[in-house]
Amino acid sequence: MSMLSTPDVLRRTGGKPVKSIVYDQATIAARVEELGAEITRAYPDGELLLLGLLKGSFIFLSDLVRAIERPVQVDFLVASSYGDGNVSSGTVRLVYDPETRLEGKHILLVEDIIDTGKTLKRLMSVLAERSPGSLAICALLDKQLAADVRPEPRFVGFQAPPAFLVGYGLDHAENFRHLPFIADLE
Repeated sequence: MSMLSTPDVLRRTGGKPVKSIVYDQATIAARVEELGAEITRAYPDGELLLLGLLKGSFIFLSDLVRAIERPVQVDFLVASSYGDGNVSSGTVRLVYDPETRLEGKHILLVEDIIDTGKTLKRLMSVLAERSPGSLAICALLDKQLAADVRPEPRFVGFQAPPAFLVGYGLDHAENFRHLPFIADLE
């Protein structure tokens, strides 16, 4: 397959062509609006806190909260399971712990992409210990790679292809998060 190297794509990617645009800007925007409506219906009352898992979720989360037609609170967390290595240690450590009280609230953990789900599984256990009223996951992309039991997201934007995706918050070495589309970088 030839690389996508239109002037607009090359300008946005700093000259690096991408294999394909998997989800364009309009498709993402339409699906985020649908997710906002689904979440609005699913949580008609009670305190709803969206916890964005940084860094990848920030663009998705900012669009999602504006699509939800009810009061919401927003906070962030940063989780690490890698320490100084490049292989997961299996222990999730909250590098940035949400300052918002979680007890009794509906907590919706917002993630950019679920690969194996190992970190999410451990993170859900950590958050459940704080006695939320409910706890669920909203993921923009789900690769469904996990062979093990993993937490099932309640809300999913798209089933992701088995490709290295960048854009709309997803990065490669901290680059490409700014792209308004999701592309296959390989």
